Amino acid sequence: MTASEVQRGSSSPEPTHTTATTVASRRQGTKVLPEHARAHNRSLVLQTLFHQGAMSRADLARETGLTRVTISDLVAELISDGFIAELGMRESTGPGKPAMLIDLDHSGHRIVGLDLSGSEAIIGAVLALDGSIVARREVALPSAEGLLDAVVELARELVTASDAPVLGIGVGAPGVIDERGVILSAPNLGWVGFDLEGALQNALGLPVLVANDANAAVLAEYTFGGAGDDVLLVRVGRGVGSGLLAGGRPLRGARSAAGEIGHVTVGTDGGPTCVCGKVGCLEAWLSVPALTRHLSATGPEERERVLRDAGERLGIALAPVVGALDLSEIVISGPSELLDGALTEQTVETLRARTLAEFHDGVRVRMTEHGEDIVLRGAAVMVLSGQLGVS
Repeated sequence: MTASEVQRGSSSPEPTHTTATTVASRRQGTKVLPEHARAHNRSLVLQTLFHQGAMSRADLARETGLTRVTISDLVAELISDGFIAELGMRESTGPGKPAMLIDLDHSGHRIVGLDLSGSEAIIGAVLALDGSIVARREVALPSAEGLLDAVVELARELVTASDAPVLGIGVGAPGVIDERGVILSAPNLGWVGFDLEGALQNALGLPVLVANDANAAVLAEYTFGGAGDDVLLVRVGRGVGSGLLAGGRPLRGARSAAGEIGHVTVGTDGGPTCVCGKVGCLEAWLSVPALTRHLSATGPEERERVLRDAGERLGIALAPVVGALDLSEIVISGPSELLDGALTEQTVETLRARTLAEFHDGVRVRMTEHGEDIVLRGAAVMVLSGQLGVS
């Protein structure tokens, strides 16, 4: 199977990109149908348990504002569907019957996550609903002609390896990707106008969601990493991109290209030629292949200079973004042996030199604690949100 064999307009079923919460929200003045209200309430119950953990039905009614009758009905339905489990009675020393505790059934369903952003391999995992990795597989990066077949085969292997029903498949990939999972442009993959989401759905027969790898990663940082509502995540791999949340909401941009900082020119003094054909793109300094190539061409004594040069270019690219959006936090994701230390330090120094000190000196710049699993976990968040309304 090749990319050219699958185009938009195929007979595959369209994926569901709206969450239950989104479906339930309607413009003011329109009628909210009972099925929309139920979907919203179901999502609210799951979201509450996801973030707050085990509680009784009475606790859940208080936290959500729903009636005990509604909670009882929804919990019974969600237990039947395998999303909630009863854990046993709460310990109690007071009078009265102890309450039954309920929580998400983390072993009731699994999610398959795929990360296509690596410079040497494509990585996949089976994940639990809490983002923990149950099983992992990876395959060496194939040629462009064999990439789709390799992705499909890896996904099939992971679905087979899952010890519970698979809720869906999330994919993080480099490039500009629209809301329907069509890769509009991915120079590093050789795909242009390719409906990756439709291709995988046709091949696998499961719900599939595809997003830019940095956009997936920032969701993982927000859901599992404790990032604030206004955060920019820079993803450094085969390419360079960023994912942005403002007020806790992802920013996609008018053409689905928000965060594409890799091809911003940061070398007015010239610089290396980028894969896109331009000279002086950030990616030509900062991507893993570019950094590795530059470091191998110099001696050990020049290592810090090369890394600081790349960090300065990143700071140049980020400064106007920080100034325009008043961000409080920047997270960097990629190989820590390249990015942590001199490169990040120089990024901070450049940011401080190029932004308003009174307001932006306190911007936090840090490495993610999720390591190379961040895109896989972000893919899981995509499926949780798309299928259950949980984020």
